[in-house]
Amino acid sequence: MSNQTPSSVPPILAEKHYDAPSVFDVANLMREARRQKNLPAGDIPSVCVLDPDGDLVEYLRASGRAHPHPAWACYHTTLDVVDLNGIPVGVVGRAVGASFAVLVAEELFVSGCQLLISVTSAGQITPLGEPPYFVLIERALRDEGTSYHYLPPAHYSLLPPTLRQHLWQDWNQQDVPLLLGSSWTTDAPFRETAAMIARCRDAGIATVEMEAAALYALATAKDYPIVCFAHVTNTMAVAGDDFEKGPDQGSHAILAVIAETIRCWSDARDDSHL
Repeated sequence: MSNQTPSSVPPILAEKHYDAPSVFDVANLMREARRQKNLPAGDIPSVCVLDPDGDLVEYLRASGRAHPHPAWACYHTTLDVVDLNGIPVGVVGRAVGASFAVLVAEELFVSGCQLLISVTSAGQITPLGEPPYFVLIERALRDEGTSYHYLPPAHYSLLPPTLRQHLWQDWNQQDVPLLLGSSWTTDAPFRETAAMIARCRDAGIATVEMEAAALYALATAKDYPIVCFAHVTNTMAVAGDDFEKGPDQGSHAILAVIAETIRCWSDARDDSHL
């Protein structure tokens, strides 16, 4: 056994060296995956979506609207492509949790993605309405591990301010209702205790989910445009008839949110804001 005294700093916070490059490089991984799988070269769609529940992907496949992208070289996922108002959009299903979502996000951006949208089912902390409804997550409590590999310790990760400004001020609320709020990102959904829920409610946090804090940390660290939405569908099953998303598991509403995000982002880019 070692005689060294363990550091008082927990491993999640130690030796992170935020300005140092990673030895394991995502571009190299994708290159080798493409070689091993004998995949063609080519960029993926400029707009991509993370669909942690997988319901949107299942709906798009069942309705014949989605097809796999031939150049997507990820070892773990399929990238489905759907035409949304004339724009090709890539969708990755079931990228659940902070570490998996960020792994896939890193691969998407190195493969040609220019805007990443995450729409995840979430639990209600502070009621903003009767579920289901959508919340644009403006900040996410960092109660997960992945964000601490990208940014120094802090309570919250933030939606990139310019992206927040243009989405919120240009959003078509009449056709696509949207709320603005904070989330609690957890790695352990079945450790949502009454005490922690009360603490989050006292802090004005609207919802709980599993990806946003890490995705926003990646966005800040690498200057990637990433926007996270919470699809508030449940009250953590403390009452009956929970987790109802609406027709086709909420797919039509989710597609409307995605389309409106693309419109706001495209308009802002045309005005040279993003």
